[in-house]
Amino acid sequence: MTTPFPDDAAAPVPPPGCPAHGRALEPVGPGGLRRLYGPEAEADPAGLYEKLRAEYGDVAPVLLHGDHRAWLILGHGANITAMRTPSLFSRDSRLWNAFRHNEIPADSPLLPVVAWQPICVFADGEEHRRLRTALLDGLNGFDRRGIRRHVRRFTTDLVQVVGPTGRAELITQFAEHLPMLVMTKLLGMPDEYGPQLVEAARDLMKGTETAIASNEYVVASLRRTIAIKHESPGDDLTSRLLAHPAGLTDDEVMEHLRVVLLAANETTVNLIADSLKMVLTDPRFRAHLSGGQMTLGEALDQVLWDSPPMSLVAGRWATADTELGGQQIRAGDMLLLGLAAGNVDPAVRPDLTTPLYGNRSHLSFGAGPHECPGQDIGRHVAEAGIDILLTLLPDLRLAVPEEELTWTSAWISRHLTALPVEFTAHEIEPDPESVAEAERAAEARAAEERELAARALEATQRAAAGSAATVPAQRRSWWDVLTGLFRR
Repeated sequence: MTTPFPDDAAAPVPPPGCPAHGRALEPVGPGGLRRLYGPEAEADPAGLYEKLRAEYGDVAPVLLHGDHRAWLILGHGANITAMRTPSLFSRDSRLWNAFRHNEIPADSPLLPVVAWQPICVFADGEEHRRLRTALLDGLNGFDRRGIRRHVRRFTTDLVQVVGPTGRAELITQFAEHLPMLVMTKLLGMPDEYGPQLVEAARDLMKGTETAIASNEYVVASLRRTIAIKHESPGDDLTSRLLAHPAGLTDDEVMEHLRVVLLAANETTVNLIADSLKMVLTDPRFRAHLSGGQMTLGEALDQVLWDSPPMSLVAGRWATADTELGGQQIRAGDMLLLGLAAGNVDPAVRPDLTTPLYGNRSHLSFGAGPHECPGQDIGRHVAEAGIDILLTLLPDLRLAVPEEELTWTSAWISRHLTALPVEFTAHEIEPDPESVAEAERAAEARAAEERELAARALEATQRAAAGSAATVPAQRRSWWDVLTGLFRR
């Protein structure tokens, strides 16, 4: 067993990557440990994982942003052990030694991922069971047919916009929109929230200078939804959480809705993107689908093995000194679940070319008490969305050579940047649900306008000077604009 984290502190140095270094960020940092961030790490994360596996085995010491030390779990079995042993590997990030020693600055890019929050993701034991039970009960209340109805509606709406052009970019015009639009319906949010939340979520994940404002928009939207559902509950996740016997506070409901909204969006966007890429670039994959040799659901499992929506998850924190994968782990150390690395562990996949259609023993959704609670919904949104897209555009084909496709990587995930396609241009019939929704919205606006007109008339009659009251112009909803485009 080895202990590559020495007790003696290194001499103070400028922050990695700052001008004081006088050179670009090196892939190897203090103590000879490899960095999980920086140009080289982000250019080829899979290659980095294999270098670490060759050097250290199932568990490797690494450096995170700011050169904070952590353990990256590379082995499939070692990942399962950490996931299923909360008594030794806790989700409570407050245990991290770096937090206890006040070593993490307020502007650290690690904080949005590892800062403790009062939600089931960072809880263990009875508190975890209380919060997770409420969330699971709420999510399990949705049936596949209802979800597919939402997916069909939004997929059709999105395809209608590009159908007559014969060209589309499936990341920015489809994959990045569909999951969030569906999730807003499952959370019981108004239609008009959808497009703004799509932009806010994308901004948050990219970590731009406006990320804080985007987060505030998400939180404000969720708080408005909670207030509405207190008055008018419905068949949605927000109402179910508010009414659950677990007795969640409004703050707990809001935080869980935020995690569901953002996590479901990020992972499902990546799953849709990578699945479409495989359909469009692997002839065997598409032939198996069209020939009926496998279902789309079985095909998604191959994608989840090869391209998990999240490359790694941060994390787990050791509750006591222990051993994992031949490494001596100290109490308070952070461990990173290497989902992508574990999925290609030679111990479970000696031949990466062997198909794994329908095999669900991958790590993409985790395991143990913190296994992803929304995985079935995410899978169904991706499966239904791709199925409906291929039905509407049956001759969909890649518009550029496969080798021109590019990815952008960060320490926790890898994103396909663009997926340009072409197809036979044609008009797409609107989905009946969108037409009905537009008609309901038009009727509601007409009723509101009649009420405002009546109030204006009443005010006019009461006014001593007889001046006419002005009826305020009504803002057009995004569905108004969208359906207007369809009917041109």
